[in-house]
Parts: sequence; structure tokens; C-alpha cells
Amino acid sequence: MSEVVSYYEDFNEIEKKIWGLLTNAVKDRSSEFRTPVFICGNDKDLDGRVVVLRKADQQNNFVQYHSDIRSSKIEKIKKNPNCSILFYGKQEKIQLRLKTECKVHFNDDVTKESWDKTGHISRKCYLVTNGPGTESDKPTSGLDNKFDNFDYTKEESEAGYKNFCVIRCKVKSIEWLYLAAKGHRRALFDLENNKKKLAYTLIIFYIS
Repeated sequence: MSEVVSYYEDFNEIEKKIWGLLTNAVKDRSSEFRTPVFICGNDKDLDGRVVVLRKADQQNNFVQYHSDIRSSKIEKIKKNPNCSILFYGKQEKIQLRLKTECKVHFNDDVTKESWDKTGHISRKCYLVTNGPGTESDKPTSGLDNKFDNFDYTKEESEAGYKNFCVIRCKVKSIEWLYLAAKGHRRALFDLENNKKKLAYTLIIFYIS
């Protein structure tokens, strides 16, 4: 990739690039943008973890991922739905910071649609007896032997639906950063107020 890409001077092209990376990450398991860091909580108890991007919808302005309803982050999101999502792609030299307002979907049309598209092998993590983070006296997967050995049918995997939820994140703003030795490119898309800003960040090297 060249040091400075010309279309990064154009807001429309930058925005097109952003959503292109996100929508591609949903389909491409090798994409660096597929597994962002999701940050939730409040100023006294921030909590971050890596999640898997499951949907990116530019037209309706949201991204979403799946979770176990018993996860500790669910209560944090319900108490404070304002969350951040951080993406970084080393090859693209691009960082994305999304500020979002999140909603937990559970046992509704959104979860049903996502669950039906989830293969029965991928449903395994929702079949654990206890919720994520449950302490144990010995190392354990938390699964019955049948599920632990993948010896189960898609019909049997339906038991995991009761633990499945979808976190849909309405995007309020996107900060895009392109890293370049000659000076970073930075753009802010304030989607709530329909504002856009472009900035340059110069890097100064000190040689002793």
C-alpha cells in the first residue's frame, strides 16, 4: 500500500471504505476487522473484550455481534447502553473507533434470524451449563460430554437458544484514522448530527 492514498481526502470515499471493511469482515474470517474490542461499563468500571462482528448495516447504521445472555457485560449494557468498539487493521493501516448505543435482543425476531443462520457447531458455546466466567475448582469446558465432543445434531443444539442473544449497536459516530509516517489522516463522522471533520496529525522525529 502506498504511503498516502489519494481518495482519503474525500469524505464519501472514506465512508465507503469504512463500511466496505466492516461488511467484508462479516464474511471474511481472516479479516483483521472481524474481531474488534468492545468496551462497555461506566467511568468506574470499564470492561473490554474481543467480539466477533456478525453484521454491518450501513443503510440502517448499525453493527452487531452475538453473546451469551448470562455474560456479565449484558447487565453493564443495560445500565449504560453507550459503548465503544475499536477496530484495527495492520495491513490497511486503519483504526476505527465507533461510539454506539447498544440494545440487547433476546428471544425476539432479531435473535431468531441470527440463530437460524448459526451453524450447529458454532452453537456449542451457548450449550454450556453455567454462564461465561463461572468459577470452577478444575479446568472444564462447562459442556456435557456429548456437546464437548461435537457428538450432537442441529436439533439438539437448539437447547442453546435460551442462552443466545444479539447485541445491536447503533453507530453514533465513527473516527477513522489512517496511519502514515509523513502524517496521519483522521476523519470524524458525527452521524447523530450529520457532521464530518477531516484532520492531519503530523509526526515529529527527534534524532539525538
